[in-house]
Amino acid sequence: MRALAAALTVVAVFAVFALLILQHERQKKKLHDRMAYFSQAAHPEQALRQQAAKPSFKERFLASVRESATHVPDIRLTEYFDRLMEQADWPLLGREYLVVLILLAAVSAALATLMTLRASSTLLAAPCGALLGWAYLRLAIRRRRKAFVEQLGDMLTMVANALRAGFSFMQAFELIAREMDAPVGREVEKVISEINVGATLEQALENMTRRVQSPDFDLVVTAVLIQRQVGGNLAEILDTISETIQDRVRMRREVLALTAQGRLSGVILILLPIAIAAALTFINADALRPLYEEPMGRVAVVGAVVLEIIGYIVIRRIVDIDI
Repeated sequence: MRALAAALTVVAVFAVFALLILQHERQKKKLHDRMAYFSQAAHPEQALRQQAAKPSFKERFLASVRESATHVPDIRLTEYFDRLMEQADWPLLGREYLVVLILLAAVSAALATLMTLRASSTLLAAPCGALLGWAYLRLAIRRRRKAFVEQLGDMLTMVANALRAGFSFMQAFELIAREMDAPVGREVEKVISEINVGATLEQALENMTRRVQSPDFDLVVTAVLIQRQVGGNLAEILDTISETIQDRVRMRREVLALTAQGRLSGVILILLPIAIAAALTFINADALRPLYEEPMGRVAVVGAVVLEIIGYIVIRRIVDIDI
């Protein structure tokens, strides 16, 4: 039991440091890509050398995943994952993400087998690994959607100013694709690409709405489509929508600040029993032995877990205020 707790502690600490390093590297890559965008025209030969460089571990891993995904049949689940990949803007297809989930399940099962040497732990760790991959995907989609909404007001202001300067709507979109960062710049770039290959503006905007899943952007698309049918001052309409969206974003931030204590209470509710159990394991492992050796102890653990989950859900429902 102590060996298992020590191994889990090491894995948790390693995961925290890995996340911090990945966040730092992501920020550095974002800055590097931004600088490379402005220096590419001045140094075209350097850009060609970078493209011909040796592929990274990520590229080799994606290539192996794509090769394995060719053997996965087309099912309804892969179509659902295709939509999620578009929403997260991941360079994967639905069947490729399914392969990644299978790999996560296999790695989790192998680690559990090495640490516990029990078949029950292996069977429990495999779905847990797949669930972690699923949870990370949902988190990525949620973060991207939030970033899109925060950039939406600036995007509408830029489009309105470009229209007043004499630009057409498509020229204003091309300006957004060049000047704004992801996710707004990336999504507008996809809209322009779809129109260039034959799609109408209405179809491209509807596809963008399906990808971003934002009620605020639904309002923008509705206003643009109505204006194209009945006419009107689109720049003034976009200014009004931009002010509305910025007010809603400001209100959401105020609500998050006011409900921070409740959300933190939910996190503490989940983590405190785990922390106490880990501390007791290191201090006196015999104190927890009745919980997993006696029948009533197992019933108490299951009941406690169920009540913890119910309490967390209730707290989240209380502090989750829709604006």
